[in-house]
Order: sequence, then C-alpha cells, then structure tokens
Amino acid sequence: MEPTDLPSLPDARFAGLLAEAEELQPRTVELRRAIHQHPEEGLELPRTQQAILAALEGLPLEIQLGKSTSSVTAVLRGRLPGPAVLLRGDMDALPLTEDTGVDYASATEGTMHACGHDTHVAMLASAAHLLCAHVEELAGSVVFMFQPGEEGYHGARHMIHEGVLDAAGERVERAFALHTYANLASGTIASRPGPILASADRFEVRVIGKGGHGSAPHLAIDPVPAAAAMVGALQTMVARRVSVFAPAVVSVTRITSGTTSNIIPEVADLEGTIRTLSERTRAQIREELPKVCEAIGQAHGCRVLVDIEPGYPVTVNDDRLGEHVVALAGEVLGEDNAELMADPLMGAEDFSYVLQRVPGAFAFLGACPPGTTPEEAAPNHSNRVHYDEAALPSGVAMYAAFALDALR
Repeated sequence: MEPTDLPSLPDARFAGLLAEAEELQPRTVELRRAIHQHPEEGLELPRTQQAILAALEGLPLEIQLGKSTSSVTAVLRGRLPGPAVLLRGDMDALPLTEDTGVDYASATEGTMHACGHDTHVAMLASAAHLLCAHVEELAGSVVFMFQPGEEGYHGARHMIHEGVLDAAGERVERAFALHTYANLASGTIASRPGPILASADRFEVRVIGKGGHGSAPHLAIDPVPAAAAMVGALQTMVARRVSVFAPAVVSVTRITSGTTSNIIPEVADLEGTIRTLSERTRAQIREELPKVCEAIGQAHGCRVLVDIEPGYPVTVNDDRLGEHVVALAGEVLGEDNAELMADPLMGAEDFSYVLQRVPGAFAFLGACPPGTTPEEAAPNHSNRVHYDEAALPSGVAMYAAFALDALR
C-alpha cells in the first residue's frame, strides 16, 4: 500500500483497542519493571533479549535473533497475504546512576533506563500479544523490531544490514516507532509530518600551540585564546552563514587545557555537537566548521586538527503518515490525546535510518508522572526521570492500531 493510499477514519476496529491494551497492563508493567531493574547498555543486551523472548513465548511468531547484536525480530503472518509493516521498540539504557526512589529502580550501578526504552520494549511485546489476538483481521505481516544500541551505537543500522526490513520475505512498506516523553501530558500522542528530530554529529577540535611560562606569554604560542575565539566564531558562523529558515545548533560542550596556573599549555581541546533539520544544512556546517577553526588557529599561530564524527541523520516522517498517525491517535485514544506538533525537537534518533528507506512515522507518547506538570517533570536522560505507567496502554493500542490500519 502506498503511503498516500490512507484509509478514512473512523474505523470500528479501533473502538476496543485501548480497552484490550488495558487488560494487558499487568503483563506490560511486569516486563517494563523487570527490564528497568536490570538495564543494559550498547549492542549486547543478553538479559534484556531473554526477557523479550520469554514475553513472546507461545505466540505464533517467527523469531530471528541478531548476529552482530542482541536484537530480536519477530514476524506475525496475517490470515491473508499482503504487505509488511514494521513496529520498532528500542532496548538499551544509559550510563547514569538512578535517583528516582521507585521500588523497581536500577540494580546496576551506573546504568539506568533514563530514556524510556524499557517502556518501549514492554509496549511492543504487549502489542504483539494484542495483534496475535487480531491475526484474522490482518492482510499481510507485522515485523516487530526489538532493537539494541539506539543510544549512540547505530543499532538500527545493524539490524537493517542484517535484513530486518525484509524479514517478512518482502520489503516492509510502512514503519512506526513510539518514544515515551516525560514532558508531555500522559497518554498524549504527538507527531508531525516532515522532520521531527534533528541530525546529530559530534566534533572535536585540537588547537596546538607552544607551551611556556605564564609570566612570559610572548615566548609561547598560547592555544587557549585561540580556542576561546573559536567558541564565539562558531556561533557567528551559524548566525551568518546558515539561513534562519534552516534551523541549526552548534554547541561547544567541553573545553579542556592546561595543568596549573603558571603554565601556558601546548594544547587546548574543544568538543561539541552539531544539530540540523536538513541534510543540506548538515553538510554545509560540516564543511564550514573546520574552515572557521583553522582560520582562527592560523591567526593565532596555532595548528588546528578538526574531526567530525557523523551521528544519526535527520528523522523525517512521511508527510502523509506524520499527519495520519495523529488522526489515528484521535480515533484510538480520543481527540484530546492527539497533538499535531508545530515544531520538531533537536534531539536525535536512529529510527532515522529506517525512515530513510521506508515511509513511516515516529511519534511521542506523553508519560508525565502524576503530581507534576510536563514543564516541571524531570526530562528524558535525567537520572530522576520517571514515567507514568498509566500511559502504557495508550502506546500498546497505538502500535496495534498502526498495524491494523496498514493491513486492513
């Protein structure tokens, strides 16, 4: 089915999905808390993988395990032949020490599910149960993509290289991913057409001068003023070289140099992030940033080495599906729980690799905890972030609705 060939809403099949998802809530919460208590980072998540496999046991799914990662791919065949649709849930945690006080807090020192991936896994597993109960209504296949390594490890790219988009025996035609978000009203689905998240590249700049005594700077070549000048110049570069209609962020987030107060160091290091909402702007900044730093270094008599490490691409929703998923949320969860985002966020996601190849949509699921407001809630990636588990049935229902909608 082409993305432009979208069904008209309402659809009676969606009426009971939320209630069915709520019946699965004990299972969803149990899996979420088990994974939350034992978080794992990176591409190898053996304990999380086993928890997923146990949660899917007994379902009529074709299961494939990753070779380069601990991924899980599960395929549900519908009663009738048809296209394939993909649903993704990422699995990995972050290097943080949890400070939430919940009784299922991380038991692994220095590792925490601070970005909601534990909820994604649990919702996707329960969505598999829900869709298996509706298998007679499916004309096509559902691919459940349980993905490790989203937090900077390019896990989606690993799974794509191993064939997740062809796991059903034919190319996936539509894809969907949810992401819980503490700074959005609980149970609300928010999405938009076009760019929804930014690209993310990392840069390092080494400024090399000549060390000396702090009392005689004229006998040294001080890299510190050169590095300081680069910070301001990079902001000017964005303001004067990049169109205001092509949003971009260049942030220097680390400066290191020197050892004590009376020594001029030989080297100063800068590190930071580049965020853009178009690949054209991304390429422009990656070309301009080294030029700016090298010119300033030359003016100060310093050598400059610049390295830009490519990160995730821009996450771009299909224009039709980005709007359609909001309409679908209104049908499944109620109009008050569906929000069309006016602007993208400048965070980044490796679901972008999937959306480069398949029309689809990425959406946020609000999970602001009770007793606080979305503005006051600890944000994703905070060691105090806490998600309202009452929002999980909404995510389960949306995963299921997206598949039923695509394979009607």
